[in-house]
Amino acid sequence: MVNLEWYRTFKSVYKNGNFSLAAKELFISQPAVSQQIVMLEAHVGYKLFNRKSKGVEPTEYAKLLNNLIIDALDRLENVENGFRAKAFNANRLLTVGISRHLMSSIGSSLISKFDFIDFTFHTNDALFDLVNSKKLDFAIGTKKFDTFDTIQKKVGDIKQVIVGSTDIDISVLKTKIKNKDFLGIENWMNEQKWYSHDAGIPHIKLFWLHVFAKKRPSIVANYIIPSEYEMLEILSKNNGVAITWNVNAKNLLGEKKLKLIWNSKEMPSTEVFLLSGKNNNLSSVFQDIEMELKGVLS
Repeated sequence: MVNLEWYRTFKSVYKNGNFSLAAKELFISQPAVSQQIVMLEAHVGYKLFNRKSKGVEPTEYAKLLNNLIIDALDRLENVENGFRAKAFNANRLLTVGISRHLMSSIGSSLISKFDFIDFTFHTNDALFDLVNSKKLDFAIGTKKFDTFDTIQKKVGDIKQVIVGSTDIDISVLKTKIKNKDFLGIENWMNEQKWYSHDAGIPHIKLFWLHVFAKKRPSIVANYIIPSEYEMLEILSKNNGVAITWNVNAKNLLGEKKLKLIWNSKEMPSTEVFLLSGKNNNLSSVFQDIEMELKGVLS
């Protein structure tokens, strides 16, 4: 069966002469580009690109294939873009990028406000690139960019805190925190079962850097669950501690499913920004999203 994405990838590789540049343009990984080209070659029965020291060179079969499909592919992409524009005008279809770890707490607040949203998960830098290239209408991130063509406004602050299961006794820890016994606090922390959304424990490392002035905590995460909100849900039903954004733990703390272990004054807040390309048609929607997010983060 013909896969349109193979031909999109072929078009990008042919134009750029490089798998890495094609991957960047298509916002997919380089191995995915290579795999799609291999599958297309198997489908058409001919080798399409020869690898060179810098990039790839199209074969004669690739040149022929490009001549055969380029007009049809361009027309199809124009139809697709036109349909998206009409769908937006008729139904207010919004494309919104956000970190998967902030989706449940921040992104989901937009669902009650708008009827049609297409969410995308990416890192801060990738989200900025997608907005800047007008492939996303909006993005919600935690990094400020120096840019002229993209609108960005601060919508609030979030902070990393330590939370734990409700059955943990923190009386000893509270005494150590009150006495600023940081060695004792760290020893207590080392004795706990730790949950993290990433094997690289980025939250834990950042917390240790600001609070204990140490780059390498001695903690090893017991459980790695690659979604921060899911990690907290599972933690609430088991035993242990985790470092998380306060906005993600807010509801679980309010429902007394989790316990706030430590909100350290040494840990700085992180700003949250709303980004959008400069487009007068989206200015009123930008304001609606801005107000909604400020309400969540207030």
